[in-house]
Amino acid sequence: MMTLTNQNILVETDDQIGIVKLNRPKVLNALNHELMDELVTALEAFDRNDSIRVIILTGSERAFAAGADIKEMSDETTVSIMLKDRFATWDRIRNIKKPIIAAVSGFALGGGCELVMNCDIIVASETAQFGQPEINIGVIPGAGGTQRLTRVIGKHKAMELILTGRPITAAEAHALGLVNKVAPVELYFDAAKELAREIAKKSPIAVRLAKEAVLKTFDTSISEGLQFERKNFYMLFASEDQKEGMRAFLEKRPASFTGR
Repeated sequence: MMTLTNQNILVETDDQIGIVKLNRPKVLNALNHELMDELVTALEAFDRNDSIRVIILTGSERAFAAGADIKEMSDETTVSIMLKDRFATWDRIRNIKKPIIAAVSGFALGGGCELVMNCDIIVASETAQFGQPEINIGVIPGAGGTQRLTRVIGKHKAMELILTGRPITAAEAHALGLVNKVAPVELYFDAAKELAREIAKKSPIAVRLAKEAVLKTFDTSISEGLQFERKNFYMLFASEDQKEGMRAFLEKRPASFTGR
């Protein structure tokens, strides 16, 4: 295992898994500009690294991220915040091609919840809390909360949570389909790593195109989405992994995928 330390994040590798840990404990991992810049740089580096197949994004047991850094934005004006265009950083997370698993414990509120929803799979500890409390400080979610939360849990529940600012528990989030799995606090990160290892065994190119096809559902009609899926399906028949996977199935042995 290799560990690198930035000012606001910790970066590790564990075999084929890249791990990024938010690391501003004194402010419950509040998301300031510097943290987001370091985070996106680390994610993009893992995305380019052929030895990494899955990424885990996590925080501490007490807080994944309690929200955006309010102190940093409290004096902004409409023009200043627009010209800084900080949400462009968030758009880069959407372009990460490898699957990102969020391992969440404690607070995942505001920008923290939005960051979780930018991930592809969510594993939560029993202590996790999710919510969009921006309404309590006179604003609304700005990093995709109104859009992603509504797509996952539906209009009426999303409206309730966004207009009241009320957080929900990990159990509630799981029941609503926001979270894939809930585990005891001492096991949630291990559960995320177990899932990452399982995905890392698959064909990297098939995983990439599968993620791309699933995300396409948010941008297209069902007809366009089906055409996109078929295109990706056909493309995989040009890969060595497709040949290996089907040969291994017929020969009743485990496949050895190379990402080619």
